Amino acid sequence: MRASRTLNIGLCGLGTVGQGVWKHFGRLRADLESRLGARISLHRAAVRDLGKARAVRIARSKLTTDALAVATDPDIQIVCELMGGVETARRVTLAALTRGKIVVSANKALICAHGAEIFAAARRGGGHFLFEASVAGGIPLIKAVREGLVANRFPRIYGILNGTCNYILTKMEELDAPYASVLAEAKRLGYAEAEEALDVEGWDTAHKASILAWLAHGVWVRPEQMIVEGIERITPADFVNAEALGYGIKLLAIITRDFDTDQICVRVHPTLLPRDSVIARVSGVYNAISVTGDVVGTTLYIGRGAGQDATASAVISDIADAVALLVHGKGAQFMGEETAPADGRARLMPPERIRGRYYVRLTVADLPGVLARVATIMARNRMSIASVIQHPCDREGTASLVLTTHESDERSMRSALRALARLSSVRGEPLLLRIGDLGD
Repeated sequence: MRASRTLNIGLCGLGTVGQGVWKHFGRLRADLESRLGARISLHRAAVRDLGKARAVRIARSKLTTDALAVATDPDIQIVCELMGGVETARRVTLAALTRGKIVVSANKALICAHGAEIFAAARRGGGHFLFEASVAGGIPLIKAVREGLVANRFPRIYGILNGTCNYILTKMEELDAPYASVLAEAKRLGYAEAEEALDVEGWDTAHKASILAWLAHGVWVRPEQMIVEGIERITPADFVNAEALGYGIKLLAIITRDFDTDQICVRVHPTLLPRDSVIARVSGVYNAISVTGDVVGTTLYIGRGAGQDATASAVISDIADAVALLVHGKGAQFMGEETAPADGRARLMPPERIRGRYYVRLTVADLPGVLARVATIMARNRMSIASVIQHPCDREGTASLVLTTHESDERSMRSALRALARLSSVRGEPLLLRIGDLGD
């Protein structure tokens, strides 16, 4: 097809992802133009430092330090917000949307914090907001949920949404290595940021879980409303214990909805998964997500969840959708603000309704009667012990005591943990992991 119209793209942010988009778009442009029936130009890019060396060659005339100028340029129809952060990104996004432009974003923190405002601005201004790259990198998960599975309601979505954490947990298990040394190696290899807290404490995964919960259920659940726990306190011994019990350990986002009571639960935490489950065997920087629909059953998505190429792939996919919409009037089904469930009625599930089995590791005084006192506290809090593993600790006079429980609830478990922490024979804060009998 001969292209007859030129569409201009502006990039706000030319870091790792932005350079990946520029690089791969240059390679793919002729094919995309042929398929989409339009000439497509990378028109301008906003950067922080005009003089910074970059891995892609870009004419100086195409660069500016003013991201708002790119967002408001009347010659630009598609704005890619790839700058990260929240406040400046919000101003740029809203400025473009109020002018009827299409915005493509990979910014999960922005969407989590201001999603409702962004989609409202898109409706008022006649613009659109595409965000495939914000969750699971190169895996087309958002398209799957809002398009391919549109006939379904979703009682459960869960999976690995952070490649950094999955890499760290994989190497801790494979090398029998402590968290700190694996984290240092992940930073050296570029898999972890210099400031790793957003990843390892679970907040990056929580931002993505918030977006998925909205797509599936039309409800914005903020990270502070979730259970959010990271991987920093997991030790090689926990992998040994998990292996003995028949499990692996993964950091999971879990989104469940009880349609009978119309209650939703969104949580992020390390989870023991059965060794023979597909997601338990996903290693390294890969992501894996299980989506259960009431019509289709369970579908699985596995692939690279982060990195320049995976994220650039998702951004370019959204650019192609944006071009199709502008040229052919097709693709309205891709617009997130038009396809999230309209009911939004689900309420947050209270702790006593969040049920599961638990793994608790205690460092205790190696003395007679300690296990009996621990068991008494568990029983008082309606926690039934399923198994006990005890090992000596490196600290003289202490032992590692690992308990697994039968099914109980979050309120009872939290109450038991507080009581256990007060025992004079317990040394340090107990470690709690959930056991995920989720299935694939």
